[in-house]
Amino acid sequence: MRSRTGKALIYTLLIAGTVTFLFPLWWMVAVSLMTPEAAQAATVRGGLAALVPTDPQWHNYPDALMQMGSVRWTGFLDALANSVVVTVVATAGTALSSSLVGMAFARMRFRGSRPMFLVMLGTMMLPAQVTMIPLFILFRNLGWIDTFLPLVVPAFFGNAFFIFMYRQFIAQIPEALLEAARLDGQGWFGIWWHVILPLTRPVTAITAVFTFIFTWNDFLAPLIYLQSDDQATLSVALNSFRNQYGGITKVNLLMAASLTTMVPCILLFLAAQKQFIEGLGKGAVKG
Repeated sequence: MRSRTGKALIYTLLIAGTVTFLFPLWWMVAVSLMTPEAAQAATVRGGLAALVPTDPQWHNYPDALMQMGSVRWTGFLDALANSVVVTVVATAGTALSSSLVGMAFARMRFRGSRPMFLVMLGTMMLPAQVTMIPLFILFRNLGWIDTFLPLVVPAFFGNAFFIFMYRQFIAQIPEALLEAARLDGQGWFGIWWHVILPLTRPVTAITAVFTFIFTWNDFLAPLIYLQSDDQATLSVALNSFRNQYGGITKVNLLMAASLTTMVPCILLFLAAQKQFIEGLGKGAVKG
């Protein structure tokens, strides 16, 4: 009897938590399908009854994307292409560089490796705002302002958190596998490519999901480094749309545009969910 009561309580809490976390998404979907008047009423007065659109306005989505692209599809498609390029390159660079550095810290023995590892971990405690101005001055002197280089090049120097994850995971790989690769004539890069990367797929999935979502939704860095309209990413274009059309009278279009920009992140998580959960279950950050 106690076990049934405990399970019922757990399920009740889980359902309540799920509803709580999904409610904002439900609100966005509902408002995005309303007429401007209904969306304004739902925003101002609220109420659960108002969040069930009786006459879905599916044309809100193409209308929002048209206005988001300055009343032309090419503007939205340009911002989408910019976001895809920056996000894919940054994600690939972070995964490759972090796995290489993680393997070096986990398997290579060289003088100063432990102090270097501690210094790297110390950079995780440094707020991004502290390095914002020095990085801008550096990239300006290099002539990289208004290009994608400041957004993608740093990714190829690794990320401290993901390097730590790779290092802890690679340290658990049996040494016999690496010795077998050496007997087959593989060097360190060959071991990394043929042994380390296939075995660290769960960590790579976590790295890819986190990096993709952060880069895709990043607003501050593109706002600082990209000055031309044709270089804008979706986050910057969405902010411009909010400033121009995001008043209370067009909140339905703002919600439609916001939901559209969320779709790639949702699809990526669903595609990598198995590997993502596997990486967490195997304790990728466990020492």
